Amino acid sequence: MGRTVAHQLIESHLVDGEMTPGEEIALRIDQTLTQDATGTLVMQELEALDLDRTKAKVSVQYVDHNLLQADEKNAEDHLFLRSACRRYGIWFSKPGNGVSHPTHMQRFGVPGDSMCGSDSHTCAAGSLGMLAIGVGGLEVALAIAGQPLHLTMPKVMGVKLTGELPPWTSAKDVILEMLRRHGVKGGVNTIIEYYGPGLGSLSAMDRHVIANMGAELGATTTVFPADEAVRDFLRAEGREEDFREILPEEDPAYDLHDEIDLGTIEPLIAKPSSPGNVVTVREVAGEPVSQCVVGSSANPGLRDFAIVAAIVKGRQTSDAVSLDVNPTSRQILQDLTKMGATFDLIGSGARIHQAGCMGCIGMGQAPAVGHNSLRTMPRNFPGRSGTEEDRVWLCSPETAAAAALTGEIIDPRDLADKLGMAYPALDLPETSSVNTAMLVEPLPEEEARQVELEKGPNVSSLPDFDALPDRIEAPVLLKVGDDISTDEISPAGARALPFRSNVPKLAEFTFTQVDETYPERGKETVGHGGHVIVGGENYGQGSSREHAAITPRFLGAKAVLAKSFARIHWQNLANFGILALEFADAGDYDRIEQGDVLVLDGLRETLPDSKELRVTNQTKDEQYAVTHRLSPRQVEMVLAGGQIPLLAKAQSSGD
Repeated sequence: MGRTVAHQLIESHLVDGEMTPGEEIALRIDQTLTQDATGTLVMQELEALDLDRTKAKVSVQYVDHNLLQADEKNAEDHLFLRSACRRYGIWFSKPGNGVSHPTHMQRFGVPGDSMCGSDSHTCAAGSLGMLAIGVGGLEVALAIAGQPLHLTMPKVMGVKLTGELPPWTSAKDVILEMLRRHGVKGGVNTIIEYYGPGLGSLSAMDRHVIANMGAELGATTTVFPADEAVRDFLRAEGREEDFREILPEEDPAYDLHDEIDLGTIEPLIAKPSSPGNVVTVREVAGEPVSQCVVGSSANPGLRDFAIVAAIVKGRQTSDAVSLDVNPTSRQILQDLTKMGATFDLIGSGARIHQAGCMGCIGMGQAPAVGHNSLRTMPRNFPGRSGTEEDRVWLCSPETAAAAALTGEIIDPRDLADKLGMAYPALDLPETSSVNTAMLVEPLPEEEARQVELEKGPNVSSLPDFDALPDRIEAPVLLKVGDDISTDEISPAGARALPFRSNVPKLAEFTFTQVDETYPERGKETVGHGGHVIVGGENYGQGSSREHAAITPRFLGAKAVLAKSFARIHWQNLANFGILALEFADAGDYDRIEQGDVLVLDGLRETLPDSKELRVTNQTKDEQYAVTHRLSPRQVEMVLAGGQIPLLAKAQSSGD
């Protein structure tokens, strides 16, 4: 049987391990991507690693998340990031230049390259035939320092696409269909690879939409072949010389299979408050809407904005709706304006915002409590919008535009029938308005060595963490349910995000969407044995933010017992010395209550030699079987208190 695209990419970057699903492998990394909400910690980690200069072929730092500057904190972070880029030889994308994923695709994406990024949606670059994986910031820092990326070898799911999308549907409906079928856990430890004749009708940026939200499936990454659509994209960006063809070999050996006839796709929507809560738009038609937001890395292409402009052209949006448009790059805004589409949006009553993530990460555009907000974004976890009791729905640009005109959720096909409107035929430019004005090149090596890092008062040092004790005897300080997201552990939004480089302050927001008393109760356990957190299925889904591991650790968390873990968060827990354990019998989750005192004994001897442990519930006089999935490398890391203490120990011993 032939090799899949995914297997070809992994094989060409494999430096250690066997390509057997479930085994740990190590990959050589060509490119790294960081953004400002996670990048400040990455740069602090580079400082802790005493790095001289990036060893990656390309490293790029984007400022796209923390763009609102209500006070000095975000501005201080941006200055720190600029100085770190100058010091370490990293490209710097200035605030307002664009969202990292589509901008990187336009300027730096190369078929066949590997990339890791401190953002879970790094997988979007799979649209160009790259092996692009979202990971925690510390792993990106190590990749910048020239170390390989370690991960569990995933299975590969082949999704065959046939047919063509009908009018009034688009690529967003394809990935929503995948979420309807497989849910938010369906891609865990799996690479999703799309192939088949249906690819011919999907542009590279359409594929970006699908690849981006592979993160919502929990997938390790998503890959597409590098075919003529990718060549066309690179040609339009003035980079055709970067193209190389990468196709699946004959009779590719997929571990899992699915098939989608694009001709059967209909408008879909994810109800509050999970990307996996997908239904047809017609099932929820008539729900009143007060906000529609277009943009984000999940619908970043010129086409996604142009179709909204074409639908609302010459019409007024409902007086009950705010139509907010967040261009994903200055380049796309330029092209949109050249087409006249920007004026069509303004004429309809749309509000045009700066190029960036904005409402996707809760940085402005927070909706009113209890009012429906339709967004072309990747996530609708509770409170992610910046409003605690939000009602965020995820949909295509076509569905968002239809709702903006009518003030209610409506299938865009039904709107077309009411208005006698034909599906707009877009005349998109063959070449892009390439704009590199806000991309700052790295300094020459000698000049870079003279740069001092610029740290404002809000940029704190990384905390020092102790080694894992041999015995944990600690209370269950918090018990949470299934699918707890990193947004609920370490919130997004304009209140918390400015403290991303200030761990002690950020810790005050930890789990407050679940239990506002957790931070204070956690502080009381520091120095007194710490505490344990108990979780359900898919604990830590969503963002790659390592803050969701660091701040509980700072507040005394020693271990997390869960039914299962999301991939990136599981690795982040190990990176910062928190022991991640899974129930051998998921029913034991129900036997533990918040406040119970749990005991784990003999850890330093047991963890290296056995995947199975026993947990004693002192309060109930019970024992539970638990397991861990840590590799020997990760066990050593956890016992040391995390990756940085382990590296410091090795340096001090001269290893």
